[in-house]
Amino acid sequence: MSARRFWIIVCALALAVGLAACGQVSDPSSSENDGVYVDAGPVTYQLQVSRQLNQYAVEDRQYLSGLPEGEGTLTADELWYGVFLWAKNQTNEFHTTSDTFTITDTNGDTYHPIKLDAELNGYAWTSQVLAPTAIEPEPNTTASFGPTQGGLVLFKLPTSVYSNRPLTLHIFPPSGHPASISLDL
Repeated sequence: MSARRFWIIVCALALAVGLAACGQVSDPSSSENDGVYVDAGPVTYQLQVSRQLNQYAVEDRQYLSGLPEGEGTLTADELWYGVFLWAKNQTNEFHTTSDTFTITDTNGDTYHPIKLDAELNGYAWTSQVLAPTAIEPEPNTTASFGPTQGGLVLFKLPTSVYSNRPLTLHIFPPSGHPASISLDL
């Protein structure tokens, strides 16, 4: 066998292995933080990005607009944590996306999101009624064009969550079974 033929076969095998790894399997009740889809009730959700937000960074400042009065400051032992979600109604009926989310840590502590004013923050997740095949955030919106391409669910967490990882996001739909997603932190 010539050296050229050998390298063609090696490259073809490497390509085949790489392509085989591209498929993702959906688990309707939980997933790792790698873009796998989860079904919460009749709506499918995907975690686009989750990360700590820096209120002093130019990019992150826009995510923190529309905070309720009195919620805009952090203590030395708190952090902002953004969860950016995408949702799609893959049914033939109208369905409402979730407006109830929590995060739990390994100690069992539960954290609730801070409701952002969607009039002041174009990234804020807002529950919507989705027509069949419709998505949230809607196309041609700030959230859909933003770097995360997802609606923001904002949490104020204690820095102790770094010691109590992994965190788990829980999505509670208006009807049907909830879903959970493991979060990176």
